[in-house]
Amino acid sequence: MPIKVQNDLPARSILESENIFVMDEDRALSQDIRPLQILILNLMPIKEDTETQLLRALSNTPLQVDCSFLMLSTHVSKNTSASHINKFYLTFDEIRRQKWDGMIITGAPVELMEYEEVTYWEELKKIMEWSKTHVHSTLHICWGAQAALYYHYGIPKYKRDKKLSGIYRHKVLHHKVPLVRGMDDYVMAPHSRNTEVHKEDILKHPELKLLIESDEAGIFLVMKEDGSQIFLQGHPEYDRMTLNNEYHRDLKKGLNPELPCNYYEDNDPFNRPILSWRNVSNTLYANWLNYYVYQTTDYILEPDQE
Repeated sequence: MPIKVQNDLPARSILESENIFVMDEDRALSQDIRPLQILILNLMPIKEDTETQLLRALSNTPLQVDCSFLMLSTHVSKNTSASHINKFYLTFDEIRRQKWDGMIITGAPVELMEYEEVTYWEELKKIMEWSKTHVHSTLHICWGAQAALYYHYGIPKYKRDKKLSGIYRHKVLHHKVPLVRGMDDYVMAPHSRNTEVHKEDILKHPELKLLIESDEAGIFLVMKEDGSQIFLQGHPEYDRMTLNNEYHRDLKKGLNPELPCNYYEDNDPFNRPILSWRNVSNTLYANWLNYYVYQTTDYILEPDQE
C-alpha cells in the first residue's frame, strides 16, 4: 500500500530501504484518490521507532493511507526531540473538529501506575470520548488497550507476578470474523508488559468479542461487535530487534530481566532473534484497514462546524 507521509519524516527512508512503497505529499496530491485518514496517538517514549513500526504494519494493502501523528498537550516527551515533535505532530485542538477513518492509540510505559495517577489521563479520556463520535474505528495497543477497556467499560487491569516478555502462541477463536480472516488456527505474537486484563471481565460485556487468546499470555485481541473499537493487548507491530533492545536496556540498568520467551535462537541473548510474527501483524492490520475502515467508512468526512 502507498503510505503517505510528510516528505522528511525519518521513518520514510527506513521504509523505502525495505522496499515499502512510501508516497510523498506531492505525488499523493496528483492522484485522484481519497486516501484513508488515519490518526496515530503515539504515547511510546522513542517515537521514531514506533512511527516506523506502525507505518510498516499499515503498508500491506492496495489502499492509500494518509497518516497523521497526534501528541498530548499535557505531556512532554523526554526521549524524542522537541524539534521532531513540533515538526511532525499535531495537537488535539488542531484536529478535534475533523472526522477520521481510523485511529491508533499506542501503549505507554506507565502501566504500573493507576490510571488516575497518569499525568495525562484527563486529556487521554477526552480523546477516547471524542473518538466515539469522530473516528470510524479505533485500534488500541497494549497499555492503550487496557486504558480504553477501563475507560469505556470499567474493566480493570491487574499486575502480573513477573513481567511478560517474549513471543507466545495464541489460539484464534472465531475465524469467520473478518478481523482474523486468513489467520492460522494458532499464531505467534510478541508481548511486553507487567499488567493484564482478565478474560472473565471481558466476558461480562456481551458487546465485546474475544478473538485471540493464549494459555501463557492471556488475552490478545478483543473487539466491539460493530468494529468501532479494537483492543490489542500485545505488540504485533514490533520489529525483530525491539524485545532484544528492551532486554539489553534493562540488563544495563541492573534490573535483572528474564530472557524473552521463544525469541532467541538457542535462547542465547547474543544470537539474532527469530522473526515469527510478521505474517500475523500484516494480516491483522490489513484486515482492520480493509474490513473495519475502508469498507464501511463514509466517503466524505465532514468536519464539525465552528
